Amino acid sequence: MSEFWIILTGALVASACGFLGCFLILRRMAMLGDAISHAVLPGIVIAFLLSGTRDSLPMLLGASLFGLLCTIAIQTLKNTGVQSDAAISVSFTSLFAIGVILVSIYTRQVDLDLDCVLYGEIAYVPWETVSLGGIELGPKAVWATGIALILSLVTTMVFWKQFKLCTFDPAMAAAVGIPVTLFHYLLMGLVSVTTVASFESVGAILVVAMLIVPAATAYLLTDRLSTMLMLSMTVGTVSSVAGYYLAKWLDASIAGCITVAAGLLFLTAFLFSPGHGIVTRRWIRRRLKLELANDSQRT
Repeated sequence: MSEFWIILTGALVASACGFLGCFLILRRMAMLGDAISHAVLPGIVIAFLLSGTRDSLPMLLGASLFGLLCTIAIQTLKNTGVQSDAAISVSFTSLFAIGVILVSIYTRQVDLDLDCVLYGEIAYVPWETVSLGGIELGPKAVWATGIALILSLVTTMVFWKQFKLCTFDPAMAAAVGIPVTLFHYLLMGLVSVTTVASFESVGAILVVAMLIVPAATAYLLTDRLSTMLMLSMTVGTVSSVAGYYLAKWLDASIAGCITVAAGLLFLTAFLFSPGHGIVTRRWIRRRLKLELANDSQRT
């Protein structure tokens, strides 16, 4: 049963992160997930200081608030002319540094350090469960990541046209009266909630990988947004299943093996994608040259 919960958690994290990662890839904001995973640290510390507990809800609220604050800071710097990569670097390193200072001050009195607030371990997921009225409802990570996935799916379905137009043509979206800035921050809020809900359970490295790699793989395989979203979730789920059994075979880190499996799927798409694969394009060029040579011989 533990095996089922670990694979299900990995699939939910991969699907939730991969789904939103498509929008980040298309908006050229691929490193935002990495920035948010570091920028939430001061929010976690402040939430602990105010609530006096390490329960998930106050931690999630504090981290989500600072994740959203990080995206606002990045967008504000970009609007004032700062380059995108510089805006991301300045914002998340500054917030992460504030978090490290707070941890270094208050960790002297309490059990709150980087290991316990930032780096989860997916193998421990079945051990921390949720109970209601004495009935055990399953691992907490499954509920947290499942709710984050449903929230993203429902929000995107309700505002599908707005998200699609804001992603591909923000100027057109503004011209037809869509509040582009509002939907930008709505997307960033979903990314913050999904990131925070995921990385406490499975680790920041796996979350950052799942935000980018499945979406980048799907981007190589299709030019349609709806197909890209489904492919990204499929690639993430396959990576989770394959990565788990690879880790079991090698007796190695599960998160590391899931990330490696996702990387191998990306490499396969990079080489053999029907429209963008290196091997595919060379084969098509070679075939065209042969056809031209045959035509010239006939004439």
